[in-house]
Amino acid sequence: MSLREQIRAIQREDPAAKSSLEILLCYPGLHAVAFHQIAHWLYRRKRYVLARLVSHFSRFLTGIEIHPGAKLGKRLFIDHGLGVVIGETAEIGDDVLLYQGVTIGGTGSQRGKRHPTLGNRVVVGTGAAVLGNITLGDDVKVGAGSVVVHSVPAGSTVVGIPGKVVRARAEALGTLEHGRVAECAEAEMADLEQMNDRIRELEALLRLLLDERVGHGRG
Repeated sequence: MSLREQIRAIQREDPAAKSSLEILLCYPGLHAVAFHQIAHWLYRRKRYVLARLVSHFSRFLTGIEIHPGAKLGKRLFIDHGLGVVIGETAEIGDDVLLYQGVTIGGTGSQRGKRHPTLGNRVVVGTGAAVLGNITLGDDVKVGAGSVVVHSVPAGSTVVGIPGKVVRARAEALGTLEHGRVAECAEAEMADLEQMNDRIRELEALLRLLLDERVGHGRG
């Protein structure tokens, strides 16, 4: 992936980006991805200590921690980025958007694949955690502050702790419009709450009818 391609992706997704020079000099997400390319190159050649040193310096400089073993797709945009952590066996697809405080992490000390796989065009909101050897399909949206520990099918929106999948509203969700993800997720959660209330009302009515029937039987 060329530097120019990465800059264009940031310009497309961030309205605050005023110029290529500003992005090149002032965007820690771009710097973190660039350092990771060096660290990953060293990691694949089993220069593990050097790879970790590059990664460590990148974390110091940018506030973003990407393990040298992680596999990153094209045009990854880490917006602001402070506190983002991406684990060793994580795999991230193309055109993914991560906001600050996101964790793409593991859930234990097991060996092998223990971090998530993110498909293409995935959006992970501020402070969200995606944990374990799970897969988020293409075009998945994760709401801010959510904790996702199970795989999510393509085109879905997931919110909450633990994360729950809600029906995607394709007509309302832009390609990477993070702000509107939360609005749609809140609407879906409100629908679920109304459904739960209705179920509780029906259960109460059923208990009342059963009690009346038992009372008549005794009489």
